[in-house]
Amino acid sequence: MKTIVAGAIGECVHVAGIVKFLRLAEQAGWRTVFLGPAVSPDKLIEAARQEDADLVGVSYRLTPETGERLLGEFAEAADELHQKGVRFVFGGTPPVAERARALGFFEKIFDGGEPADVVLAYLRGQESGPVSEEDFPQNTVDRIRWKQPYPLLRHHYGQPTMAKTLEGIRAIAEAKALDVISLGVDQDAQANFFHPERQNPRQKGAGGVPVRTPDDYRALYEASRRGNYPLLRTYSGTDDFIRLAEMYVDTINIAWCAIPIFWFNQMDGRGPWGLADSIRKHQAVLAWYGERNIPVELNEPHHWGMRDAPDVVFVVSAYLSAYNAKAFGVRDYIAQLMFNSPPGTSDAMDLAKMMACLEMIKPLADETFHIWRQTRTGLLSYPLQVDLARGHLAASIYLQMALKPDIIHIVGHTEAHHAATASDIIEASRMARKAIENAVNGQPDMTHDPEVLARVETLITEAALTLKAIRDLAPSDVADPLADPDTLTRAVTTGILDAPHLKNNPFARGTIHTRVVEGACLATDSEGNPISEAVRIHQLFKEDA
Repeated sequence: MKTIVAGAIGECVHVAGIVKFLRLAEQAGWRTVFLGPAVSPDKLIEAARQEDADLVGVSYRLTPETGERLLGEFAEAADELHQKGVRFVFGGTPPVAERARALGFFEKIFDGGEPADVVLAYLRGQESGPVSEEDFPQNTVDRIRWKQPYPLLRHHYGQPTMAKTLEGIRAIAEAKALDVISLGVDQDAQANFFHPERQNPRQKGAGGVPVRTPDDYRALYEASRRGNYPLLRTYSGTDDFIRLAEMYVDTINIAWCAIPIFWFNQMDGRGPWGLADSIRKHQAVLAWYGERNIPVELNEPHHWGMRDAPDVVFVVSAYLSAYNAKAFGVRDYIAQLMFNSPPGTSDAMDLAKMMACLEMIKPLADETFHIWRQTRTGLLSYPLQVDLARGHLAASIYLQMALKPDIIHIVGHTEAHHAATASDIIEASRMARKAIENAVNGQPDMTHDPEVLARVETLITEAALTLKAIRDLAPSDVADPLADPDTLTRAVTTGILDAPHLKNNPFARGTIHTRVVEGACLATDSEGNPISEAVRIHQLFKEDA
């Protein structure tokens, strides 16, 4: 076990920063020796000798001019230890840190603006020398484990031109703002990448960066090879799924696949395939990534939630997502949990819904199927006013931390006004990091709230009824109804899975009514009175009789 000796030198009595630094060091496996405030340089050096220190932490937070003189004297006195390989770090206010940096003696300078996860990375030896790609894990699971107890940070990014997107990726990577950049590509790239004859030049850049060749993806990847070398991922597309998957692996070393079960087809107008055929193709994508041991996220539940489906349909779709992932060979499954969908849900009921999702899928986990938690703020929940949006971002992420996520998908505070720029993303990352750090340092356990637990139990009970109703749709010769494309299609066409926004949809009923009641999104009758899932399903089949 390596040893750190640290203290505030001279007349400085401010030690809160040192204490925080040493706590992080203990998390990273160091033995720590804290000498306290106002330590003489000679005493700190002698303690470093006696304790056989590998690293010495020096702090000073008073006048920069005095600090510069004191640190210069310290560096001269400690030169013998420095020559023997003992490492030295400094922490202080930005003006003093600037003077310390000019000395060229300290291996690392901390000015108080570094996020805790960055300090922890340094203490784990991940940035003790020149930084290269090898210092940062380049697959999702390894990077999750490397960064614990802090979650990976992900954000969506894509500007209407390649030049702007390349510039932004470089800035985001250099700022070490994210662990994962989700490339937002335009609609033609998602639907018509291999069909230039179907592309519309007037729509170039609509909704994201207009990638048109594999070399465009390679250029985006190359732009990320700096800073903290973030992982890259992008949409799975709405056509030519396997061809796109092969290209993503080859060009951007895709971190994970994200694909729905029921969407990105004719039902939502985003792809050429009908409902049943798209389900089959999505399942084939699951199998393809599973065979290559690449993680998969099914971005399914929030598509129902954003269309005002009741909470129980959200939970059922979360279970179907994990179930299908496992059925088609996925080994590392990323459970995406979008809060604030629909926007009117309360924090307590939102948390309960996500806990119900996790409780439902938990029995699926085994040595061949690992579940990783990814949370995010609701895409439609941001207020337009930027100061209110900043508050919403921080509050939402703090709530999400109750689930101890492995990944946090930051949704930038500018999304209600414009697609996030690189500077927006860097700012959002800083806000997120602070909320996360506060939670890691001792968040109250909101998952034990009696009201939350009662709602979890209700949702699990009702979801079981809905899943049974879906199974009962299958003919007797169907071995696995919940993974059968025809049965899943009938779950939508019969209205078992339904949402108010699907009214007049050619594939779905869109006849369900919902309301937010005491913070929960519930199915109701036509007059707005909440009804149970048993009553709702009974009425569906009564109408069809």
